[in-house]
Amino acid sequence: MELESLPDDVVAAIEVRDRWRRASAAGGLEFLVTDISRWTPGSTVRVAFLDGDEQLHADIAGATTQITDSCNLKLDFGHDAATGTFRRWTTADTAFAAEIRVSFDMQGYFSLVGTDSTDRTIGAGGGGPVGGNPGQRSLNLGRYALNRPAQWEGTVRHEFLHALGFHHSHQNMRGTCENEFRWDDEAGYVPTRDEDGVFVADFQGRRPGIYTYLAGEPNRWPRAKVDHNLRTEDDPDVVAGPFDPQSVMLYRFPPFFYKSNPSSCAPTGNGQSLSNGDKRGLNLLYPHTADELAGLQARADAVLQSIGAGVGTESLPESNGGNLVEAYRSRVEALAAAQTAGAD
Repeated sequence: MELESLPDDVVAAIEVRDRWRRASAAGGLEFLVTDISRWTPGSTVRVAFLDGDEQLHADIAGATTQITDSCNLKLDFGHDAATGTFRRWTTADTAFAAEIRVSFDMQGYFSLVGTDSTDRTIGAGGGGPVGGNPGQRSLNLGRYALNRPAQWEGTVRHEFLHALGFHHSHQNMRGTCENEFRWDDEAGYVPTRDEDGVFVADFQGRRPGIYTYLAGEPNRWPRAKVDHNLRTEDDPDVVAGPFDPQSVMLYRFPPFFYKSNPSSCAPTGNGQSLSNGDKRGLNLLYPHTADELAGLQARADAVLQSIGAGVGTESLPESNGGNLVEAYRSRVEALAAAQTAGAD
């Protein structure tokens, strides 16, 4: 089983940036980073493709309609009805062709979360293949151009929900996965690999734990990477709703990952369609009604006032995460514009 993961250099850049943001926003501003990471409700987010043919592009766009039908945000794929083509981007771009830049040529599946897709501090200043710069991938669906997997639509929706600000359900601090996962090998396990290099049960049927299994093929993850991708996020910057076993954001792991069977951490949805919880989460992030937009605006105004009064812009310099006050002020202005324009 190959799991979703961003490149290590991208993860490191995000961690440095987020530590700086948290330090800058200390003092009870728990919504600040979440607000900066979401797109503006009511706005249009452009999507472009690096590779793949027009039929694949059309299918990807079609799979995301479940998402945009459930929130006050538009995804614009740049479809030209006359030619049947969709918007494209290139690795030589110096200006953003799109906020979400899709590729099919790298291994595995991944997406940057929310507005990280346009954060130029992510991705080694534009030198790597993945990051927040115009010529870098922000979302990858590996090998879709050659052979789409079964239930490919669910994977598309999973990655695009990341691109709109969602995190993994198995890392929800309100869920049971932290305690349900079988992290360590069964007692006496003798490391045993199959012909593909995957760790499997030994000659006495004792099973590898998650750490050992993911250290083998095809993932080859060290322990720290397992923790980053699977351990619960007890993070004040992540707005977590109730744990939702039907969410497309919950991985369908092999049964031996869990201590119990059936496990309370195992998905009960079909892995294809958005759950009611997914739809509620989308509406929470990108509300439709004027009252909900006004609530976001009031909260944003209060946060901005707290930054100015309690922290001071002089203590928020241009640094690895940019000027936090200016970034947040731009979100406040965008929310105000969304209110003026009116909700759907």
